[in-house]
Amino acid sequence: MHVIRHTSDTRPEDRGGAIALGNFDGVHLGHRQVIDGALAAARTNSVPAGVMIFEPHPQQFFFPDKPFFRLTPFRAKTRLLERLGLDYLAALPFDASMAERSAEGFVEDILVKGLGVSHVCVGYDFRFGKGRAGDGPMLQTLGAQHGFGVTIVEEVKTADETYSSTHIREHLAKGEPAAAARLLGHWWSVETHIVSGDKRGRTIGFPTINLPLEEHVEPALGVYAVKVEIEDGPHKGIYDGVANVGRRPTFNKSDVLLEAHVFDFSGDLYGAHASVSFVSYIRPERKFDGLDSLKAQIALDSEEARNRLKSLKEPWR
Repeated sequence: MHVIRHTSDTRPEDRGGAIALGNFDGVHLGHRQVIDGALAAARTNSVPAGVMIFEPHPQQFFFPDKPFFRLTPFRAKTRLLERLGLDYLAALPFDASMAERSAEGFVEDILVKGLGVSHVCVGYDFRFGKGRAGDGPMLQTLGAQHGFGVTIVEEVKTADETYSSTHIREHLAKGEPAAAARLLGHWWSVETHIVSGDKRGRTIGFPTINLPLEEHVEPALGVYAVKVEIEDGPHKGIYDGVANVGRRPTFNKSDVLLEAHVFDFSGDLYGAHASVSFVSYIRPERKFDGLDSLKAQIALDSEEARNRLKSLKEPWR
């Protein structure tokens, strides 16, 4: 999958493509309907299939001093999109000139001249252009004027709720990773590089890898059964584990950190990229009287995590 960071990066073979437009935070099953529409149009017309997003997110431009947290930061989003069989991802910068560009200007400058699209798929609530003035019907009108087709995908729901990033965030905040996964179509993960920690886990027989949440949303604090994917290096692979997301009150810490103990593993992983997928919530975080009580609880948590991972089912299937 070719990544286009500016329209000048568009290759001749990318032009004439069918693209999905949106933010796609989480790349959930509702987003997949929009992206699948672009893939289907591309297959039907034998043209490239692509996705266009803004990176950084427009909210980060308009509110630069406000922390902005995502289900899938850019690297994770790129990996998920690449698995869908797309030919390219246009991740264009959202800057002052983009913020001032009218809806008509966006279509002419970006979609027509920049990417040379032949078909565009958007969700029912898609907005574009200065002041979010453009919507799906307006895009259809402009598409007819400029010679490209437009598909508007209607709201996608389960029996109980709409597929939305907001609902997924709510499930994660409640400690419901399986409910989040039902909407995502995959386990929610924290994906970043492993950093050096206090190394206290080694002293009690449960060494951990430590991952800062960085741009990721903060899930319910506590202990989880997890799947750990080491993305590079000699230990590349997928492992079972148990993880704590929290402030480590036993050690009087306040910053939130993800610490994962990888089962049946020994080796140095510092500096590697890892993805920790949240499978099942075991218990809330709590403070212990000392290392002995903490060690005993981690042993119980590890056993519980192993049992839950043995009977693992993918809730979206």
